[in-house]
Amino acid sequence: MPDAIATPANASLARLPKALAQVNALVLGKTHAVRLAFACLLAGGHLLLEDIPGVGKTTLAHALAHTCGLAYQRVQFTSDLTPTDIIGVGIYEREHGQFRFHPGPLFTELLLADEINRGTPKVQSALLEAMAESQVSVEGETRALPAVFTVIATQNPLDLAGTHPLPDSQLDRFLMRLSLGYPDAGAERALLAGEDRRALLRELPARLAASGLRALRQQARAVNASAAVLDYLQALLAATRDHAEIRVGLSPRAGLAVLAAARAWALLAGRDHVMPEDVQAVFAAVAAHRLQPLRNSSRESLAAALLAEVSVRA
Repeated sequence: MPDAIATPANASLARLPKALAQVNALVLGKTHAVRLAFACLLAGGHLLLEDIPGVGKTTLAHALAHTCGLAYQRVQFTSDLTPTDIIGVGIYEREHGQFRFHPGPLFTELLLADEINRGTPKVQSALLEAMAESQVSVEGETRALPAVFTVIATQNPLDLAGTHPLPDSQLDRFLMRLSLGYPDAGAERALLAGEDRRALLRELPARLAASGLRALRQQARAVNASAAVLDYLQALLAATRDHAEIRVGLSPRAGLAVLAAARAWALLAGRDHVMPEDVQAVFAAVAAHRLQPLRNSSRESLAAALLAEVSVRA
């Protein structure tokens, strides 16, 4: 990277390999997913982890929080959770003769929304303003959330009992959606023979800090995207809108999300410019959950097909 990088970002950038290695040592056999998760954080986006229970979604979220040195809160979403349970509520204090706002777990740097689709749509929608604007409106007053506020949500497949689908408007607020899947045989054997992941989590040192993460986000936004890269990205966006198997294509906001993620991916690779390969690396994670198939096609397969159909022009 050039010498013009700001000192805080430069110091944090030097720590990124150890941060990646630390999370990979805990979430075994998922190096690509872990790298995508870091790119999501560097791009300033929210992350949705969707998979069956027990494959490491919550472990990954906790590992990211510990490694990035962020204050975090965990909320287990259930059918009886209410919006005030996560936002907070005003409580009347007799000794002062007035209401005092008691903030909920939403007022943190990283919110782990565990099994988000077990909550009711009303609770899920309560997150929208926070995720979009980093603020909440409570009792007629707007309250800002921390500067690095990030939501990492886990979600079970919709065919499991007691789950509710997230509305498209909320899905769009997640920069990425990742699926971890089963570990390979070697990683699973290491898990079976190794220490308990919860015990290892408690011992994780912070490799970054909130201030360093803010500096890295500024640096990621400064990564250059050439006209040729923007042409390629626009071609991908246009292809989603004209594809015979896609009912609703990607919006301009989705295009900005892909670009932000590609810039973060390039920064992780130590480059100050975006390459088409960066767009390709993040495209499925950013775009698939935003695509609306016309039939029962897999969103991930549609994203892969788009990458195969749209060529990179020199």
